[in-house]
Amino acid sequence: MLYTELLRLWDEAVQMLDAKNWHGALDKLDEISEPTSRTLFNTASAHLALGQLDHALKALDLTIAKDERLAVGFFQRSAVMMQIDRLEEALSDCIWAQKHMRGNMVIDYKQLGLRYKLYSWQVLYNAAAVYCRMGQWEQAQEVLLSASKERGGGRAGHIEVALEGVMREENLAPLMLPEGVVFRPRKQDVEQLQQRDFLGKAKVISSIVPNDDFGGFEPLRVQKPGFYEPKMEGAQDSRYMRMRVPYMGRVPGQLTVPGGAMVFLFGEEDRDGMATVIYDGQRGLLPMSLLDPADVKTPKGKKDKRVPSGIPLPPGLLPPTRPKRQPAPAPPRATFSIDSPPPSYNTATHAPLPAPEPPSYSANADSSDQYDDSAQGADSGSVVVKVHYTYTVALFVPLDTPYHQLKEQIAEKLGQSASQLRLRHKQHGSRALVPVGGSEEEPEGTIQEVAEAGRATLWCQTEDPLSQRSILYQMVALYDYSAQGTEDLEFSEGDTIDILGEVNEEWLEGHCAGNIGIFPSCFAYSEDANISQSLES
Repeated sequence: MLYTELLRLWDEAVQMLDAKNWHGALDKLDEISEPTSRTLFNTASAHLALGQLDHALKALDLTIAKDERLAVGFFQRSAVMMQIDRLEEALSDCIWAQKHMRGNMVIDYKQLGLRYKLYSWQVLYNAAAVYCRMGQWEQAQEVLLSASKERGGGRAGHIEVALEGVMREENLAPLMLPEGVVFRPRKQDVEQLQQRDFLGKAKVISSIVPNDDFGGFEPLRVQKPGFYEPKMEGAQDSRYMRMRVPYMGRVPGQLTVPGGAMVFLFGEEDRDGMATVIYDGQRGLLPMSLLDPADVKTPKGKKDKRVPSGIPLPPGLLPPTRPKRQPAPAPPRATFSIDSPPPSYNTATHAPLPAPEPPSYSANADSSDQYDDSAQGADSGSVVVKVHYTYTVALFVPLDTPYHQLKEQIAEKLGQSASQLRLRHKQHGSRALVPVGGSEEEPEGTIQEVAEAGRATLWCQTEDPLSQRSILYQMVALYDYSAQGTEDLEFSEGDTIDILGEVNEEWLEGHCAGNIGIFPSCFAYSEDANISQSLES
């Protein structure tokens, strides 16, 4: 199907949706032989307006099949699932919608043609609505409290009213996209559908001047016999002008310029004979009668630095002051409270919910196949663990597997020593990799603590464990930093850095990839959650 035909049918269907001609819009959308995820989403919106929930659900299934990362598609389908009492699948869609938010508070779909902003608190609200219909009021209240900490437009009032309803054990109505909010084609693409005559109509122009070989484009001029040479004025060669005599500004807006100074002509002459110029980085007015054209032609390929451009240079950025090397006592151990992660949805039922279509991961072929086979064979008491190392591997273990036992299995699979491996994971809404369990060397707890929907993702590093040092908090690298000395810590953008101490206001001491050193604090940023972890041998 031609893209122009797709655009035409798509635009006509949107116009009918705006006119609330739902059946006409469905007829136009059915004519599209190769529908996209956005046109299928519009089809589901038309069926919802007609109250045809089954047809709308089928269209949303095809929408998500076309685009597995469309969070608003999972959000809309969860609301439809609640209306037809398919609560388990509705909760699963809420989980996938939250995953595809990718830790963002809001996703604006304006660039894709949908005039709607999906907020994270709306997804949590629908999850709480599912818990209410399941009769799990404590879970619903816990999720709503987590949603109350989110920020976003339209949140004020909804969460508070919902909490009061949950306290009275009243079901919450699911949130959906408003009627008529659909994906629209780009206006520029629709305008290109109209045929245009770029060549225009032919015109015959003849000159009455003999031997007139002029072939340019110019307004009407007086013809004269013979060869015509266009007139070039010196003032048009450059916008730089030179002051004939000094001038002192008399009113606000006028400049004071010494005689012989060179200025840049920024605007044309007005009725009062004043022109806008730039001199010494300032813009103001000068009399046009005092300005003479200046010849500032320079040879081709060379740049004349003697002529001021009128634009001041940016301020210089000084590097942070490097601290003096001196022996310092070991930093005191600091203890901070660990913020608990947001509530997990996998506690809704006794068994993890099957995902409709798991997202595809960019791993090697062997790991991807093993991951898919393990996911299909997972039972209610098992979890698929995906481990990021130099390459990606996957394991299939029971939910109650302790961290130290899982660490030994990973070490055996990677062919490494378990004492040299460090396991970390990412909390909700965070980019920092935090240690699993209570200790890096002897982690406590089971894999169920970080599992979600029958899956868990861990990051593994081969490093020597820290001894007699405490991690105050962690930061994420904003830029690459190359070591300038033997005491510097080198890292790459996106690496997680363990902060061991603060040298001064501009330098920190950190640990990354088995190395300890100092680095400028402006090269990294800290997460909102403070992390305290004492690592002792």
